[in-house]
Amino acid sequence: QVQLVESGGGLVQAGGSLRLSCSASVSIWRINAMGWYRQAPGKQRELVAVITRGGSTNYADSVKGRFTISRDNAKNTVYLQMNSLKPEDTAVYYCNADRVFPSTLEVWGQGTLVTVSS
Repeated sequence: QVQLVESGGGLVQAGGSLRLSCSASVSIWRINAMGWYRQAPGKQRELVAVITRGGSTNYADSVKGRFTISRDNAKNTVYLQMNSLKPEDTAVYYCNADRVFPSTLEVWGQGTLVTVSS
């Protein structure tokens, strides 16, 4: 069974930085795309950033220029570097794996809380 474990969340002041990590229990070469989503209280879960097996990336407009998604294939880990954090970035951040070879459609991590104080 494929598992994703997030880490790196915490409390930070506005303008600060955090790096989230998502470690997969399988080789991330088996995963079509990995992404970070977030859900703030009372809001729907939204896509933050995604990176494909080939290394292509895409970001939500709200985080472009501040957040960077990357992957370390040797460690089976995907990262989200978050800079210039704002209070509106406060949310639970979830890691997602889309289509894991051979037959898993989607996997979610348990989430990690990021709180940005003003």
